[in-house]
Amino acid sequence: MKRYKIIHRTFYNYTKMVTLGAHQLLLRPRENHELRIESFDLKISPEAKLMWHRDVESNSVATASFSGETRQLAIESEVIIQQYNEVPLDFMVSDYAINYPFIYSEEDQIQLSPYRILPDEKTRVRLNNWIFESWKFDEQVQSYTLLQRLTTRIYETMTYTVREEPGVQTSEQTLTLGSGSCRDFALLFMEAAKCLGLATRFVSGYLHAPLMSAQVGSTHAWAEVYLPGGGWIGFDPTIGDIVGPDHIPVAVARLAQSVPPVSGSFAGVAESSLDVGVWVSEC
Repeated sequence: MKRYKIIHRTFYNYTKMVTLGAHQLLLRPRENHELRIESFDLKISPEAKLMWHRDVESNSVATASFSGETRQLAIESEVIIQQYNEVPLDFMVSDYAINYPFIYSEEDQIQLSPYRILPDEKTRVRLNNWIFESWKFDEQVQSYTLLQRLTTRIYETMTYTVREEPGVQTSEQTLTLGSGSCRDFALLFMEAAKCLGLATRFVSGYLHAPLMSAQVGSTHAWAEVYLPGGGWIGFDPTIGDIVGPDHIPVAVARLAQSVPPVSGSFAGVAESSLDVGVWVSEC
């Protein structure tokens, strides 16, 4: 078992007084048999009324409501988690899904259909050509091996860039540029997996990167693919490997743009600026 402390600070500064609308906060890690929350502390200024709920993906969502005016919104979460996913390859895939291609069971197909929606035709053509550079239809391959091959290909052929602006590049943009952020790489991997007929979803969270522990970090993103018997298995094309104990998931979604850590609105004539800092350390 490993213990991690995550500090996540978000500051919105406004040039004039503004009225804050409701803000949605996705900051609490997803608890399951692999991850347990030891402590969680959330501080917000100005003072806010918090209402918690679980969304359709069972993400923990806090809705913060405000009164009065302010020139700054400060949100700080501090969480200590216990991570038990120390052997990420310790899973069993159902016999019929060990080798690719395979067909999901009828029941799984119904439940997984939203996660298998294909990109547009133009994108599919380009992605299929990209996939065929790593795998041919007549090649015998294990399902996990094929997914790991795509993960490694993105890592080895793409240049990672930090993009502060919101939003996610399209897969075509990432392939054309040959570069992208972690969320761009996750979307590229997801849409490639969908072209293979596989169910996949986007994950937003944190990554413990020991070599950068003294620096200000940011949130991280990767993808999960549903493999029968194994469940939702994480792949991180930014590091070119399967998701392991250094990955701390906070939210999952069918769409890459659906789970920003903080989202909301304000009313007023002011301009706003954003300052974010994330620190992940082993404790």
